Amino acid sequence: MIVDLRTTAVSELRGVGKVRAAAYEKLGVRTVGDLLYHLPRAYENRGAVRLLSQAVADGQTRCPFLLTVATTPRVARIRQGLSLLKFRAFDESGTCEITYFNQDYLRTTFLVGSVFRFYGKVEAQGNRYTMASPAWEPYAEGVPLPPFVSVYPLCEGLTQKQVKQNISEALTLLPTLEDPLPAGIRSGGGLCTRAFALRQIHCPEDYEALAAAKKRLVFDELFLFALGLEAAKANSGGKPAAACAQKEPERFTALLPYRLTGAQERAIRQIFADMGKNTAMNRIVVGDVGCGKTVCAAAAIFLAASSGMQAALMVPTEILARQHFADLSSLLGELGISCGLLTGTVRSAEKRKIYAGLADGSLQVVIGTQALLSAGVSFAHLGLVVADEQHRFGVGQRAALLSAGADGNAPHLLLMSATPIPRSLALVLYGDLQVSRIDEMPPGRQRVDTFVVDERYRARLDGFIRKNLAQGGQVYIVCPAVEERDGDGETDGRDDGALSMEEIGLPEDERRERETMPPLKAAVQYAEQLQQRLPEVPIAFVHGKMKAADKEAIMRRFSTGEVRVLVSTTVIEVGVNVPDATLMMVENAERFGLSQLHQLRGRVGRGRKKSYCVLVAGAPADGQPDAEGHSIGQKARERLEVMRTTYDGYEIAQRDLQQRGPGDFIAGCTGQGIRQSGAAGFRIADMGEDAELLYTAFDEAKKLFAEDPTLSGCPALLREVQEVLTANGNIMN
Repeated sequence: MIVDLRTTAVSELRGVGKVRAAAYEKLGVRTVGDLLYHLPRAYENRGAVRLLSQAVADGQTRCPFLLTVATTPRVARIRQGLSLLKFRAFDESGTCEITYFNQDYLRTTFLVGSVFRFYGKVEAQGNRYTMASPAWEPYAEGVPLPPFVSVYPLCEGLTQKQVKQNISEALTLLPTLEDPLPAGIRSGGGLCTRAFALRQIHCPEDYEALAAAKKRLVFDELFLFALGLEAAKANSGGKPAAACAQKEPERFTALLPYRLTGAQERAIRQIFADMGKNTAMNRIVVGDVGCGKTVCAAAAIFLAASSGMQAALMVPTEILARQHFADLSSLLGELGISCGLLTGTVRSAEKRKIYAGLADGSLQVVIGTQALLSAGVSFAHLGLVVADEQHRFGVGQRAALLSAGADGNAPHLLLMSATPIPRSLALVLYGDLQVSRIDEMPPGRQRVDTFVVDERYRARLDGFIRKNLAQGGQVYIVCPAVEERDGDGETDGRDDGALSMEEIGLPEDERRERETMPPLKAAVQYAEQLQQRLPEVPIAFVHGKMKAADKEAIMRRFSTGEVRVLVSTTVIEVGVNVPDATLMMVENAERFGLSQLHQLRGRVGRGRKKSYCVLVAGAPADGQPDAEGHSIGQKARERLEVMRTTYDGYEIAQRDLQQRGPGDFIAGCTGQGIRQSGAAGFRIADMGEDAELLYTAFDEAKKLFAEDPTLSGCPALLREVQEVLTANGNIMN
């Protein structure tokens, strides 16, 4: 009997009542299938057992130890509500005192003479060793213990033990799991079955099995993504659309108070030519932050409106929507074109007015967030959809807006992306789109001087911040993490001794290199510490875990100058124009790809003031280890040197493609870690690290789609493609 794990509620598992099910809901886990794909964030490597003396001598943070219990556990009451259980255990190198807090029930577990594998942080106090609350497992000669122990993302109401128990039961249902991948693709790519992959990703037998499991799951995600794009290509070509009136681009450009670059003029001519046809335009404009893509969108909107059609511009944030509205309503208003703003915070009376104007055609242009997808929005003559920062919107979101075309016609589609992209990669990722490249910057745009420093310059960096502020500037500071780990006694995969998901499958030398990387700077703690050092400066922080309204409010305060220093994660890659921003500091710059660093650098240098970008390496930028033994690898040093010496976005994109594969070119398509956005919803795939698999997945998707365009021969695979890529409509219809 085949159990449909996709629809079987997680509450069907033992021990999952209403409270635990609600906790799982916070993690997006509703079904048993969701739980099986709630993947570990890291693995504690408990197979490489150390001696107590070795661990201390090598400065290891967390290690596994085989220790024999030497004394009977004793319980001491420290104060009301707090007790300590203590006993001693030993190996051939010494004796360790082990302590557990409020766990009196363990008194009968640790019998004298029994052997356990402990995993924890050992500390030396003279000739004595101590460990507080280590994880433990009974050891018996000839009975192997798992070398890797999974560490899961948690939320309030869940513990590691509970998640592991529930996943263990879910794994017993794997024999009922249907593998959707055709056998020929699986064998040709040297891929394991999905059932094997899911079992080993949670309970790996060894490193090789873990690497094989990750490879299969990564391939699945990339393959589904590739199939979705192939479906989009097939569905995008030749859709009937209303042709716009033939107009020369000069009719629009002559109205502008400034002269366009040659690249902007070329893009506008391409857009006008596309929109003059009776088949729907499907074009993306790509280029650096600040290269002038918005004017291309304005030209397309002008052409649509002057041809009797409506246009919709969708952006990912309210503050960006308001900025576009302020810029475009002024320009288009002079041409007699009416504009409206639609966001989640627009008052009900104004919303009703906008809804009515769109429905009867009196409102020609609407600029908004995902509020444009609200049930009350209908258009009389929608002829153009523009999506800015297109990588922040899923296929389904765009499909929902495109379905609003009138008279049986599809609207023309114009996408914009602030990522310069090499042509070779554009052919792979945007094969269904025509690409306009803006490879020139507008006159007067300043070059942002870039410097690479490390922790030794910290005091001078604080002085440089003060100097920029004194000259009327504002400062961005970007950190790769949100906040430091809470000391809750449960490891979360960020300990030195843990193997992160990103490290699985890497060559041995790269894994060793990553082990020496310095710890990540966290935005929350960084902002607090900086405020202590600069008490007179208004400082705020934003990150992707904040509520959208709170994030928008802080960004608005920064754009108005009320906040002078903004500490953030990479959420400010998509941001507003802040002309007074003169300094961009990126902490742990060695952890970022070239394209991402270039995106961040583009946030400054938008006004008349001289601007700077300072890339702060977490360890000496010359590759030498610091006092704690931290260092950065050769590839990271090369990336930082490219940023210091190169300012052309397309050259940087090409170098990034050569170094890392295509990962940073679709921001938001990677999983957890230092990247926070999630447009494509990848759990485990990284399009940079997994470049080889990406191209294989695209090749196999093209072959399969050519043989079976409807995927009728692979019903299980078809179902998954639809589930992954069609949140608001089926792109394969």
